[in-house]
Amino acid sequence: MIGVDEVGRGAWAGPLIVVGARLKPGRQLPSGLKDSKMLSRVQRERIFPLIMEAFDIGDGWVSPGFIDTHGLTRALEVATFSAVTKLGAQVTDKICIDGVQNFLHSYAFISVVTKVKADMSEPAVAAASIAAKVMRDAYMYDAARTFPNYGFDQHVGYGTQLHRQRLQDNGVCELHRRSFKPIAEFV
Repeated sequence: MIGVDEVGRGAWAGPLIVVGARLKPGRQLPSGLKDSKMLSRVQRERIFPLIMEAFDIGDGWVSPGFIDTHGLTRALEVATFSAVTKLGAQVTDKICIDGVQNFLHSYAFISVVTKVKADMSEPAVAAASIAAKVMRDAYMYDAARTFPNYGFDQHVGYGTQLHRQRLQDNGVCELHRRSFKPIAEFV
């Protein structure tokens, strides 16, 4: 089974990432797999290499500009398709997407299920959740060096008081999603 989860859907800045994860044949599940939101940064970064050893990983990234132009739903569809095709998914593979929406509905995959909180009960989805979070956070930590005035290393693009203050002080940068209401007031 391929587990699929996303990170960055509600962020004010930065990309959206969708990760697909499939346990490699003969590999054991790493202990401690659960929803990335239930793990600390240290715990996520500790288990991430174990996930990369045990699972085949496919990732799909969508830029803030794509989200602004095409909308969040289309961005999720494109990123999800990219993630599962990087895994070499076949139309008959079982795919479990965390949440209620099948972002592969436009494609020929036959066995797609959606499940709320799948990252709590499906190890492949939990692995995808953790991998997506670590990968996107690493991107935002790097972005903090390019855009040092925004505090991306602290809030990783999400809506916080610090982020709002930095927007008031500096305006928007190219990583901000201008179509999101909280950002529109600073454009």
